[in-house]
Amino acid sequence: MTKLSLQALNRATLERQWLLERRDATALEAIEHLVGMQAQSPLAPYVGLWTRLQSFQTDELAKLLEERRAVRGSMMRATIHLMSSRDFLAFRPLIQPRLEREVFQNMTYGRHRLEGLDIDAVLRAGIDRMTAGPATAVQLREHLGPLWPDREPAALAHAVRCLLPTIQTPPRGIWGKGGNPAMSTADLWLNSPVDPAASTDPVPSLERLVLRYLAAYGPASVADAQTWSGLTRLNEIFDRLDLRTYTDLTTGRTLYDLPTIPLPSPDTEAPTRFLPEFDNLLLSHADRTRWIDNQTRQQLTLQEVLTRGSVLHNGQATALWKQTKSKKTAHLEIDPITKLTRAARSAIESEAHNLLTFTAPNATHEIRFAHP
Repeated sequence: MTKLSLQALNRATLERQWLLERRDATALEAIEHLVGMQAQSPLAPYVGLWTRLQSFQTDELAKLLEERRAVRGSMMRATIHLMSSRDFLAFRPLIQPRLEREVFQNMTYGRHRLEGLDIDAVLRAGIDRMTAGPATAVQLREHLGPLWPDREPAALAHAVRCLLPTIQTPPRGIWGKGGNPAMSTADLWLNSPVDPAASTDPVPSLERLVLRYLAAYGPASVADAQTWSGLTRLNEIFDRLDLRTYTDLTTGRTLYDLPTIPLPSPDTEAPTRFLPEFDNLLLSHADRTRWIDNQTRQQLTLQEVLTRGSVLHNGQATALWKQTKSKKTAHLEIDPITKLTRAARSAIESEAHNLLTFTAPNATHEIRFAHP
């Protein structure tokens, strides 16, 4: 098996993620290529699409959500993902085991709090409430609590959110708008039950899901795919597929990939890119050393890295960023997590100006490095 260095892995996955070169593609094509985008921070996908596409504008994604061609709902890792509606309908049943674990093994909302409960009756009651209109978590608790007065309303609402194919409806997730998350279901919002037949894939299945994952995140190990999806026991799925195998030069792990995709040269130049908080690039591998070296990781918690935007320079996470606004000025603070050369700082500052032109075109821009 061919051995791949961290540099080779880095460049291969950056190319799959459309981060070596911005692509001339639609937002919907990008969302489907990435098999969804983490969206618990509702506006993060806008930056994630801008950094990957040549001519993305905020109203393109807003229109997809308002026209119900894309949705934000509970998916991989039991977190909110932006998906195309057809992918949500097709793949949501495959992720159901992870969402069931989120309910029944949850220390806060599950276990003994749901023991002996007629879950089907709770779900029917949740559907009844959402049939009247999208419901916030508070409204679900207010509806469900009186029906089961001996149970915690928050646990009941959490079960509804996870066990049903719930979708957070606009204006949540619309650029320039806001509001508390309000939930509907796929049946109500998209007028269609979750159904693998809705997918554009030939055979919507765990096998197809793994192939889609490798096309966007490979080469990768079984553990990587399980980390991305939140599913377990994917070894047998990989065994049934006709895949190319590589060896991770650093760890000796077996990595899998689609046999039809060539790898770019490890020496390919990687431009500076700004990623939003919780970008799937940083969440979708069990071993994240292709993005951030162990020494840097030891200095930061994963939560610190994910809850702020990340700056990739030469393919590596080298800084964190956060944008704020005061009156007519947009402020972007860059916090280096590695030592930056003068050239690196210049490249990061240049791309920061591009980012602010996208996020705050009518404001005065101010960029500041947290450390000299």
